[in-house]
Amino acid sequence: MTDTLRPTQSATAEAPAAPVAVPGDPQKLKRSIGVVGGTLLTLSCVTPASTLFVVVPDLFSSLGTATALTIAIGSLLCVGVAFCYSELGTLIPSAGGEYAMVSTMAGRLAGWLVFVLSLLVVMIVPPVIAMGTADYLAPVVHLDPSYAGAGVMICATLAGLLDLRANAWITGIFLVLEVVAAGVVAVLGFAHAERGPGSLVDLTVASGSGSGGSGGVDTVTAMLIVSGLAIALFVTQGFSTAVYLSEEMENPRRNVARTVLATLAISAVIILVPVVAITMGAESLTALTEGDISAMVAAWSNSAVGTFVSLCVALAIINAGIVMVIQNSRVLFASARDKAWPSPVNKALSKLGASGAPWIATLLVGVPGALLCFVNLDTLYGVTGVSVTGMYLLVAVAALLARRGSHGHTAAWRMPLWPAVPVVLIAVLAYVLSRQEAAYLAWTGGIVVAATLYWALYLRPRRDTRWLVSVPEDGQG
Repeated sequence: MTDTLRPTQSATAEAPAAPVAVPGDPQKLKRSIGVVGGTLLTLSCVTPASTLFVVVPDLFSSLGTATALTIAIGSLLCVGVAFCYSELGTLIPSAGGEYAMVSTMAGRLAGWLVFVLSLLVVMIVPPVIAMGTADYLAPVVHLDPSYAGAGVMICATLAGLLDLRANAWITGIFLVLEVVAAGVVAVLGFAHAERGPGSLVDLTVASGSGSGGSGGVDTVTAMLIVSGLAIALFVTQGFSTAVYLSEEMENPRRNVARTVLATLAISAVIILVPVVAITMGAESLTALTEGDISAMVAAWSNSAVGTFVSLCVALAIINAGIVMVIQNSRVLFASARDKAWPSPVNKALSKLGASGAPWIATLLVGVPGALLCFVNLDTLYGVTGVSVTGMYLLVAVAALLARRGSHGHTAAWRMPLWPAVPVVLIAVLAYVLSRQEAAYLAWTGGIVVAATLYWALYLRPRRDTRWLVSVPEDGQG
């Protein structure tokens, strides 16, 4: 029978008793941010401008004019995913994010596997984004992408040790700059449109994509679009940060759902509008397929504007690194509090610094992230796409089970069209997962198998003392 969990405070109609302090209990994160601060941090984790300039060019190279359509479909799927996150995040407001939600609803093994997938995502995405810094600092200084990315990760780690409220303001300022950069690209693209709106659905890509093209035109098939959906889901993936921050949000029952849904809507617009403008404004299909957005901006305007946009994007990447390190350190902190590791490791990861940040967990996120900047970028993209899709699939399963027993009567935000939304998501995401490259499925699958062995050999035999996923008592009201 599947292991199930009991939250630390049962959901009842009566007011909960005051929590009793137990000596040796791990410290709790303090609630210090509202919807505005949470939205700024979450939008910065989506990092629309750096996603537009770093990730989207790879979609242009394989999908050409179908890129905007693929991102739109991915954003539509993410609405259903956001519904699942909003309902589960208000039921289970924990820094553990996906794994706390899935463990509570679908059992500890499922939660452990989601934790492993989310850990893959949160460890890989920051260096993937950070390595794009070198391209956008090129107007000022030429740097090796791997070393530039490692430097960004180290700076983001140092910033992640600061107070969370201070980081909300820092990331908010940077966010304004990246939105301005995305806006400039959109205005210039539409102003220099070479083709009409019909180009968004003609589904063509230049032959020999990624190598400058050969002058021919290939048709983008439906299967290519389905395959590209894994990366398209990754484009707006950061909206889930609101769930990771739920333990530090004031009034999480209300603010988590607001932050998740608002962030997805804003980020989809910030990313999709410039993609449409670029598709219509590229001087040729070959130029679009090459995906050199900086060159397009310079051609549409002048070198000064191109330099301004590039520097804004570089700041956006640094901004994303800061927020991702903050998010990811909370995942490790929560896993230690829930006793996922041997006792010395749990004790270390649970330590909070003077600013309230889990400082050892922050270092263990940032330093490996710097090292991952020296790994092949295509492999990082592929594993991330598979991991995000698999993680969303398990979250949808948990959402399907979210109204069983006492959870069905707990005060929480409830998604419309339940259970149709999670059922459709499960079917679509399973299909998308089946269309990914075998090598990336093998890498991710191997890690999942190793994690399952750790569960079977270490966690399950110690189920009374290890992997005790719980929800903080003061987060349930």
